[in-house]
Amino acid sequence: MSISMLIPLVGYWILRGTELDKSINAPQEHFYIVSFVSALSLALAVAVGFVAIQLRNIKISFLSLSYVSLTTMFVLHGLSTPGFLLHHASIASNAAQLSVMLAVIWLWMSSVSVDQPLIKWFAYWQRLLLPVWTLLLLVFCAALWLNPDLILYFHLKELPMKWSVSIFIIGLNSWTIYRYLNTYLSSRFPMQLAIVYSSGWMIIAQIIIVSGTIWDLSWWLYHFLLLASVIVMVIGIINQYVSSKSITSSVKLMFRANPRDWINTYMSTSVRELVMTTEARDSYTAGHNYRVALYALKLGEELALTSADLRAIAQGGLVHDVGKLRIPDTILNKPGKLTPEERLVIEEHPVSGYDLCKRLGFMPEELSVIRSHHEKWDGSGYPDQLTGEQIPLLARVTAVADVYDALTSSRSYRKAMSHEDAMAIILKESGHHFDPLCVHAWVRLVSEQPGFFEETVRNSPHLKLDKKNTR
Repeated sequence: MSISMLIPLVGYWILRGTELDKSINAPQEHFYIVSFVSALSLALAVAVGFVAIQLRNIKISFLSLSYVSLTTMFVLHGLSTPGFLLHHASIASNAAQLSVMLAVIWLWMSSVSVDQPLIKWFAYWQRLLLPVWTLLLLVFCAALWLNPDLILYFHLKELPMKWSVSIFIIGLNSWTIYRYLNTYLSSRFPMQLAIVYSSGWMIIAQIIIVSGTIWDLSWWLYHFLLLASVIVMVIGIINQYVSSKSITSSVKLMFRANPRDWINTYMSTSVRELVMTTEARDSYTAGHNYRVALYALKLGEELALTSADLRAIAQGGLVHDVGKLRIPDTILNKPGKLTPEERLVIEEHPVSGYDLCKRLGFMPEELSVIRSHHEKWDGSGYPDQLTGEQIPLLARVTAVADVYDALTSSRSYRKAMSHEDAMAIILKESGHHFDPLCVHAWVRLVSEQPGFFEETVRNSPHLKLDKKNTR
């Protein structure tokens, strides 16, 4: 993989200085082709930003901002080709440097775990990131266009600045590659691999920018590398996150009250793979994740939660037990009662799932469901022994749904409880295990829609069918 990523760099060094590396002085082609292709790539990057908001994934938002930065500055690079609209030679060359520098900063941000305070802050403002950053870029480009001499203050083409910028870009992107490669090796998701290649090609493009000779054939290579970095990113996101449903259909479903439609809309390819992988290891969870998400959505609607919170419950509920992937099969599928030591291993799954999903770009609200759905109102839960309203609201909602489904599902060591017996336990645990507000809303929901629970169990998708009930 690393060798194939370096092929463009090897080709550049082989071509550079040979007779084949002829000067192709084509400013007209540079002006039209680079400007047009960059504008088209900018439109793709903006579209990715809107998809990120729909999918509630801050990592994709950062990727969008990275490639919006790259393509916006590259539009300026193309339009400022000397001899056409501008006659200031420094704009074009410096804009190329700025495009890569800004892009790698946002790329690095996308590799940072979502539980870091700075990333949490950006996640809170996710919906504003794309329009605000795009506006700032446009204002910056307009200022350079109206006053080209401003670009000289950056000294990006002079020593030692150009090599300092190169070291910064190579260092930051190398860290990004390391982070994404580690995530890819554990998850095998296509987007992570796509970003590894994209980041590597940006490094090679930067090397060509500072060492190549303008208009030589080898110099043209970095334009194609930066375009390829955008294309491979878009392909990776499509393969990982975009389901067969159209974006238009998904947007329409955002405003429907039917929770089954919510689940089907927001179960992206990556979430579905996580659910299926979890269920392949633990046959008990076949349908459990889906039912918990459905119950939690209905309870969330009863509590009049916002659309954003309902979407967070949908995704968080679907993967709330993904941490079980790291539990040994001998414990996970053990028939009968667990030993205290084995129980401690089981109780690690919320943190394991949290650690995995924070590297995949899940938003803080979804992460709170994954980490805290086993916390108890009286502080006797795990993993953090939170009490009362210290427990995130979405986790409190999911906890009721999770326990109800666990009680009404058969296990290897007991049969499923009746709905009435399960309700009796939930009522008894109000103020101990559960938030009383959530229990009251659950009781109202059950009385108003008694047929919903029977229908949910009957229609639950079992991705793995196994008549033997195991843990």
